[in-house]
Amino acid sequence: MQQQWLIKELMDWTTRFFADRGLEEPRLEAEVLLAHVLLQNRVYLYTHFDQPVNQEERQQYREVIKRRIKGEPLAYIVGHKEFMSLEFKLNQAVLIPRPETELLVEEALEIAEGKEGLRICDVGTGSGAIAVSLAFYVPTAQVYATDISADALEKARENATRHGVAITFYQGDLLFPLLNEEPFDIIVANLPYIGSKEFILLDSGVKDYEPALALLAPGDGLDLYRRLLPQAAALLAPEGCLLLEIGHEQGKRAREMMQGWGETEIIKDLAGRDRLLKSRRE
Repeated sequence: MQQQWLIKELMDWTTRFFADRGLEEPRLEAEVLLAHVLLQNRVYLYTHFDQPVNQEERQQYREVIKRRIKGEPLAYIVGHKEFMSLEFKLNQAVLIPRPETELLVEEALEIAEGKEGLRICDVGTGSGAIAVSLAFYVPTAQVYATDISADALEKARENATRHGVAITFYQGDLLFPLLNEEPFDIIVANLPYIGSKEFILLDSGVKDYEPALALLAPGDGLDLYRRLLPQAAALLAPEGCLLLEIGHEQGKRAREMMQGWGETEIIKDLAGRDRLLKSRRE
């Protein structure tokens, strides 16, 4: 007779298993994966501690545990990730939204506060996390988004529909598809900024699973931004604002590339590291 496993017993065992293998949040990951298999939320697990888990569910749970131990990111296994208090559907065509990128959205929201009818563009939208968040929290804005990847745009459109926001999507390189558009009040971008030397040092869960197209940048990591700048200058309205996410060691070089622009500042994240470049058009 096979052993009967209860929800609490499975969570406790998996927590120990993950902890022994060095996962940073073993309990959280055990809960998220089990809730995913049971098609429930994490609160359900705690209100049904004594519920047995059947053999088919246990087998599915074993499979997702194996995937996680091999290094596959949790967000890809469960197919979603929370960002700006919104849930975004994901697959391996798009980068997993990072908590530090919320700083970019928060800064844009601060600029947009109290203003009506703003035109906002997100360059390299990926899953649409930035564009959808801005459209959701600034409902009067006209939001545009571009990406070079058709697969990424498909996921971004899905997320826009999921959250009931209207976004105009264009496929193409940087701002090229929008060069004939009216000027924008805010242009945001979280483009690839990891150079080849830094890329090989990334955790295997990042470099082996997340799309290199969304991570790896040529040269010193800022070349895509250097290509973007003349396009952004042409498309920013007077007093318009440009917000770029950068690497934690790129602040000095990022500021240097902004010669000829207006007021420019480097904004640090909660850990005190360079994270954003903010510049206004003169």
